[in-house]
Amino acid sequence: MEPNKIFVERFSCRSFIEKEVPQEYIEVVLKAGIWAPSAGNLQPWKFFVIKNKELKEKLVEVAYGQDFISEADFVIVVIALPEESAIKYGDRGRSLYSIQDTAAAVENMLLQGSILGLGSCWVGAFSEEKAKKVLNLKEKEKPVAILPFGFPKEFPPNFRERKPLEKVVKFLR
Repeated sequence: MEPNKIFVERFSCRSFIEKEVPQEYIEVVLKAGIWAPSAGNLQPWKFFVIKNKELKEKLVEVAYGQDFISEADFVIVVIALPEESAIKYGDRGRSLYSIQDTAAAVENMLLQGSILGLGSCWVGAFSEEKAKKVLNLKEKEKPVAILPFGFPKEFPPNFRERKPLEKVVKFLR
């Protein structure tokens, strides 16, 4: 038995066509994000949706020149709220759970985008401090991912190498 095809077919898209994504697609992607699991169901996140070209260009600078970010029709910046997790879980909530929770939201949004025929990419290589300034974030808001979305310009081959289960799994009995 194989996993659902969406897990195999989703790819990191770094080139987009110039075509507007319908608002209802954007909202469905965001709803998928809010349905992600989170520790204690605290949902310690915010999602900033960016369509403004100038702001997308600033994100390119923040992300060390990754130009494809500005080519996307819209970008979601995922913000963790570590102090919300810390209220219930202390340091572990602050340093780990809030990051795990936002990562789950990111994956939900990426997969939902793929289901809709959108390309996307999980961008983690960026200056957190510069992103905070560009987005005018509060001290306790932590940007964790930049997600450009749009209709893909091209699709990679269906096969991408993955390590076999035997290399990454250990069954403890």
